[in-house]
Amino acid sequence: MDAQDNTIEDVNSQDKEQYQLATFAAGCFWGVEAAFAKINGVVSTRVGYTGGKTVNPTYKQVCSGKTGHAEAMEIIFDPKKISYERLLDMFWELHDPTQLNRQGPDFGEQYRSAVFYHNLAQQAAAESSRQRLEESGKYKQPIVTQIVRAQTFYPAEEYHQKYLEKRGLSVCH
Repeated sequence: MDAQDNTIEDVNSQDKEQYQLATFAAGCFWGVEAAFAKINGVVSTRVGYTGGKTVNPTYKQVCSGKTGHAEAMEIIFDPKKISYERLLDMFWELHDPTQLNRQGPDFGEQYRSAVFYHNLAQQAAAESSRQRLEESGKYKQPIVTQIVRAQTFYPAEEYHQKYLEKRGLSVCH
């Protein structure tokens, strides 16, 4: 399957059982999506908003900091090609999980670090992964990444999807 714009709902029933869904927030979603989209085993990615209270939020609303949503991304992946644990490893590498409600020049609750788990196995894997990272001594500050149950994911406006790719860029900052 090579359709990079599919959602888990778009995947046919046979493939739906083969693939899994992961949802992460690691600051601005453009660069994070671009990095995950290149990984072998990632079937598709899409950016959007989750974790808040506003139904069908817009980018402008999320940027106001009043929706409670984080800029996030959904990943459909093939666990036969890449494990959820490896996706977690990449998630930790792609941002600074010790920064509360910010990444680089971007600040606000919408830029928080979070793992939105879809089942108990993902929750356990995320908690174990975070604990290993904390115990590794890599960071002097505590890890502030939230590990919370996945909520409704609202896809971002079309111009945000594959944003860097559409502009021929590889990084945001």
